[in-house]
Amino acid sequence: MKLFIQIPCKNEEATLGAVLADLPRQIPGVDEIHVLVIDDGSTDNTVRKARDLGVDYVLSNPGNIGLAQTFVRGLEACVKLGADIIVHTDADNQYSGADIPRLVEPILAGTADIAVGCRDIDNHPEFSRTKKRLQKLGSAVVRRLSGTDVPDATSGFRAYSRRAALRLSVMNMFSYTLETLIQAGRSGLRVAWLPIRVNPATRPSRLFKSNTQFISNQVRALLGSYLFYQPQRFFGALAGASGLVALAGAVRVAWFLAMVPPDLMKFKIGTGLLVLFALLMCVLFTVSGLFASLLTGHRLLLEDIRYRIRCGQSGNASTVDDRDLVVADSFSRWKRIGSADD
Repeated sequence: MKLFIQIPCKNEEATLGAVLADLPRQIPGVDEIHVLVIDDGSTDNTVRKARDLGVDYVLSNPGNIGLAQTFVRGLEACVKLGADIIVHTDADNQYSGADIPRLVEPILAGTADIAVGCRDIDNHPEFSRTKKRLQKLGSAVVRRLSGTDVPDATSGFRAYSRRAALRLSVMNMFSYTLETLIQAGRSGLRVAWLPIRVNPATRPSRLFKSNTQFISNQVRALLGSYLFYQPQRFFGALAGASGLVALAGAVRVAWFLAMVPPDLMKFKIGTGLLVLFALLMCVLFTVSGLFASLLTGHRLLLEDIRYRIRCGQSGNASTVDDRDLVVADSFSRWKRIGSADD
């Protein structure tokens, strides 16, 4: 059983040593533990630091491609290198590496395909009251859309089985956290969660500069994911709402024609235009839903083809681009390095 811990990095020279020092050296049920650092266009000495600290693999992106695509690229590399379980954690030392053995337990037991480490949002000392409310609201929406029960949907501390890693894809360019939960819930992957500890913040988040930007990006990610994975419900709800508006307008016109005396009757142009517009929108959304249903079938077929291609490639480590992947001369040397100060 091979466990890979992937750590995306961009200018994390200062914190990478502490992250590696906190990683478990042995886990019951796991034969090998490897570390993969993914360099997302660092301009400092992150790559040199990783190699000096004995990291097993360093995968360099062709420039800065963002967290979401870095996450996917890491999963693909880990699978091709033979990973049975993949743990994703951050390089800013936010999450406690000592919780990794607990995080992988549901996957080792075969009860989950994805395990999410969830922070205690209510008692998080570094979250403002506004951020706590936003986090809880966003997680509630994700639970509704995905059919899962994860209370901290934005947590990046996660473990994936090989099957889940082969199945998942990310369309959003901002982050992977919400989309992968929605996809997992709608694709039949089993999702579990457990409470975790967090370390004091070492720097502000680089994903967003304000709550407004955070909300905007997450709303776009939610709408895009739901539209991609549940288009029938999306267009069906819009068609139903338009139909109700048209029906209400038609009832008003019918009441007017039946109850108002002919000599007082005047054509209600506003209501008539509303009924016409609502009917047109209802037809438009219905047709869009039908086309979306056809596209859903194509999406499922393409996902199956992609899954089979990944399965075929995963048995051959040479499919990882040699120009981007640096392999350590001695595996697991990081286990013998106690801290960044050693």
